[in-house]
Amino acid sequence: QVQLVESGGGSVQAGGSLRLSCAASGYTTSRKMMGWFRQAPGKEREGVAAISPGGVTYYADSVKGRFTISRDNAANTVYLQMNSLKPEDTAMYYCAADLGSTWYTKVRALSEEYYNYWGQGTQVTVSS
Repeated sequence: QVQLVESGGGSVQAGGSLRLSCAASGYTTSRKMMGWFRQAPGKEREGVAAISPGGVTYYADSVKGRFTISRDNAANTVYLQMNSLKPEDTAMYYCAADLGSTWYTKVRALSEEYYNYWGQGTQVTVSS
């Protein structure tokens, strides 16, 4: 059974940093595309970052240069390091796994329709 459990969310001031973790079980994260998505109140869920089995990373333009996605294969965990946080980064952040795709593009990697499994989410709040 595939499970994804996020942690690391919280409240920070603008300019601060947080690191989100996504612990996976039931499959090997290094063999599949893993992504981070977020949803702010009243807005649609959007792709933030993703990492392919080969280690290629993809980022939304809004977070590029500030967020870094990485993977610890031994721990079967994916991380999202978020620096220089802005109030507009406030959202519920979700980890997701794409277990079906075998080829990837940036558009595909950041599209929720290709992801099969989702975590429960972790809240990030950035105050000005």
